[in-house]
Amino acid sequence: MGFTVALSNVLLTLFYILPGYLLCKMKKAKSAHLPTLSAILVYIGTPFLELSAFMSLDFSLSDLKNMGIFFVLTLFLQILFLFILYTIFRKRYHDSRYRLFTIGSAMGNVGFFGLPVVRALFPENPEVACYSAVFMVSMNILVFTMGIFCLTGDPRYMSLKAAFLNPNMLGLLLALPVYLFGLGRYMPAVLIRGIDTVAAMTTPLCMFILGIRLASMPLRQVFGRPLVYGIALMKLLVFPLFCYGAVYFLPVDPILKASLLVLSATPCAAVILSQAELHESGAELAADSVLVSTLFCFLSIPLLTLLL
Repeated sequence: MGFTVALSNVLLTLFYILPGYLLCKMKKAKSAHLPTLSAILVYIGTPFLELSAFMSLDFSLSDLKNMGIFFVLTLFLQILFLFILYTIFRKRYHDSRYRLFTIGSAMGNVGFFGLPVVRALFPENPEVACYSAVFMVSMNILVFTMGIFCLTGDPRYMSLKAAFLNPNMLGLLLALPVYLFGLGRYMPAVLIRGIDTVAAMTTPLCMFILGIRLASMPLRQVFGRPLVYGIALMKLLVFPLFCYGAVYFLPVDPILKASLLVLSATPCAAVILSQAELHESGAELAADSVLVSTLFCFLSIPLLTLLL
């Protein structure tokens, strides 16, 4: 059952790539539009996604405890995996490709891609949406610290301010009081529907952006880089198996373990591409890695659910 649900939902998510791809090929959408669409996705979609996730869950001390555990686990496991890859490739870090290989192997699209998948897999467990939101926060803390260091090779670009002052953290700061004090019960129904609607648009918009990007790039370039397949393999299979193996024998909620496996198996995060473009370090490889890992996850995620 899990395999079928995961496969159908991953394929549905990938289907959203098609409109952007076709519109770009028809010259009705251009890659020049992407910065605006990305800004809407990050600065509006992200906080609403987190707010919607926490509003769907009634306060429970055990759920709050599990969210804390999930945050610590995801932060620690990402740091550990990044450190292992850094140790392996540090002699090659003069080459930006290996620095990008490091972060591309661990940082995934846990929100826009991962959240609808875990929700579909565990419909009786609304807390999984909050696990996705928590994973987004832990990953973004690392993006602006260890991630920026890996991309640039220069610790001067690391920013604790950016790590804690970003749309993901803003969304969490808005969502936590709503969850802790049950404020969702006092919100007008029309406001709740509005928040849920904006949150629901984030996954199609994210895939729509990828479709435009895919149509704007030569397919030979996208699929012609051997290193891209190494990054995709690490991100889609090695990293999730590493995470699942690390928590398999821990005395924590089985749904927490299952959510960690599925969310850690999501494709490379688009934020890697945006930061690579900003710092002019491996942007083409980052774009190819995001696209290829997204396209191949329709095989890897359903297969990994067979472990559950």
